[in-house]
Amino acid sequence: MAVPAKAGRLRHRPLTRKAVALLASWAVAVLATGFTTAHATSRPCSTACATLPATPAWCGDNRERLQRIINAYAPCAQPTPSSRSAGKAGGRTSTPPVAVFDWDNTVVKNDVGDALFYWILRNDKVLRPARWSSLNRYLTPAADRALSGACNVSAPVGMPLPTAGDTACADQIYAVYHGTTTDGAAAFSGYNHQLMSPSSAWVAQLLTGHTSAQITSYAARARAQALSALVGTTWQVGTHQVTGWVRYYAQQRDLIHTLQRDGFAVWVASASPQLDVQVWAAGLGIPAHRVIGIQSLYTHGRQSAHLRGCGNVPDGADSVLTYVSGKRCFINQDVFGIRGAAAFRPAPPGKRPVLAAGDSSTDVVFVSDAIGAHLAINRNNTQLMCQAYDNADGKWLINPMFIQPLAQRTRPYPCATSGHTHADGSLGPARRADGSVIPDQTDTVF
Repeated sequence: MAVPAKAGRLRHRPLTRKAVALLASWAVAVLATGFTTAHATSRPCSTACATLPATPAWCGDNRERLQRIINAYAPCAQPTPSSRSAGKAGGRTSTPPVAVFDWDNTVVKNDVGDALFYWILRNDKVLRPARWSSLNRYLTPAADRALSGACNVSAPVGMPLPTAGDTACADQIYAVYHGTTTDGAAAFSGYNHQLMSPSSAWVAQLLTGHTSAQITSYAARARAQALSALVGTTWQVGTHQVTGWVRYYAQQRDLIHTLQRDGFAVWVASASPQLDVQVWAAGLGIPAHRVIGIQSLYTHGRQSAHLRGCGNVPDGADSVLTYVSGKRCFINQDVFGIRGAAAFRPAPPGKRPVLAAGDSSTDVVFVSDAIGAHLAINRNNTQLMCQAYDNADGKWLINPMFIQPLAQRTRPYPCATSGHTHADGSLGPARRADGSVIPDQTDTVF
């Protein structure tokens, strides 16, 4: 987090508790990431535009297509203020063009929310709640009973659960994260599948009772461990072996840095906890105020189980987060200043990202909203790949994962029957913007 400087004569004043916490969070992120201010903000170029490096390579002509988009919209490609103003009719504006990236498996290989979740279980950081259902309003009675039975004998209310050694408790929390109890009962119900992922919220909500400085430090330690681990490393969580490593994608690092140097405002929109993603994003010079993640509300300086709202959904309703249409809402609201119910609807072209990148159904709406290019990282996700392969507007770019890409999907994506998830969780056909059904698509970029 950047610490603002005030112009004029400096006066020594005692720091408030809030200021101390902010400084602590910022310092941890700096130490953990080696962050420097050199790439902290995007700026118009004073000389020729930077170009996207040719190595490491992109798939096919994706590098050249991305460069054309950068050249078309970058402020440095518009040499005079008058030409920038004149360019508005062509999609250019006098404000910085925006690029928005999903984070997990889009900018990095593997999932930083997973890495934090595994770390807190391996390091006894979950404080036992009085009632498990108080952490997540969508937790089923079956899951509440299972968690109480497995974990409540291990610690008094408000104290850390010994999940590093208590495999029964760790296994139950792990199972709920993956959508069921250990005996197979549904863990969550009653939510809008276009706006909410209770499993994603669960990671943030398990840190209820901690300060922002503490959570930032946990994220930094999880990051350091995941980056130092060899590719292929696993950790043990309860009785499970889980992925223990994360890597930044070099190509995405190069793309982000090129966009920054050429005057784009680069943002991140993730369904991992915001404090967690801020620590990781700082490693690429993306400042904290341009990271949107799961945002928890705080009471007396400690995280609560409640979430910030979006659009016409108030804070604490806990019914929307950065997930599918919820991602569009937070981008429209936090990046472009669109308020109320309108934040859930497609924005006018002048208030949309130029470039958007993602890898899953979580991202399909906001990636589709981009006016210049939609970059899909191929993880064989049906909803995203149906839109990407159909390529209705000719602006989709598909790239295999840059590390350990998946093999070709052997069967076509079932776009015409189950390429879209409705609000109630049922599946239906994927559709184009005009309402027509997308036919099944063959996987060809792998």
